[in-house]
Amino acid sequence: MKIVGLSGSIVGSKTRTAMENVAKEISEKYPDVEWTLLDLADYNIQFSDGRNYLEYEGDTGYVTKTIMEADAIIIGTPIFQASIPATLKNIFDLLPVNAFRDKIVSMLVTAGSSKHYLIAEQQLKPILAYMKAQIVQTYVFIEEKDFHRREIINDDVIFRIARLVEDTALLTDTYTKIREEKEAKYDF
Repeated sequence: MKIVGLSGSIVGSKTRTAMENVAKEISEKYPDVEWTLLDLADYNIQFSDGRNYLEYEGDTGYVTKTIMEADAIIIGTPIFQASIPATLKNIFDLLPVNAFRDKIVSMLVTAGSSKHYLIAEQQLKPILAYMKAQIVQTYVFIEEKDFHRREIINDDVIFRIARLVEDTALLTDTYTKIREEKEAKYDF
């Protein structure tokens, strides 16, 4: 099983910190999972210009191809100005409409205010649904008060991250088995 973590911003540290907690949970509980963290701050991504994702080279090509080859994606995103970052939206624009078909996608959101809780519901989930993702319905919402010196200090957040990872792995495994059984019914 290939799971890709996508840290959807090029600034700040909270989303990266949360995604590192995801990575730790995966390595401890699911050592057989092939985990890749794509932190957009580490890459030079071109703006989408409408080309097929396979036509992009360099960092843009690497990031899009890695996402397309994944069985599951855990998206980590901050909320800026009551919206997802443009860098994350650009990734969605670089990918084809059906990019997340047969993929499990879960979300982890960091925000400075509890008022931004519904951004994932009102902005991120509709984009993922449009792109045919099988969405893990519950997501982890982390406020600024849950961090101190680049560490998560709220035990409840740690437990919710563990549950998100568990749900993502379980749904990916289950969905893969169902799809394989369905495909086995055909003789070609």
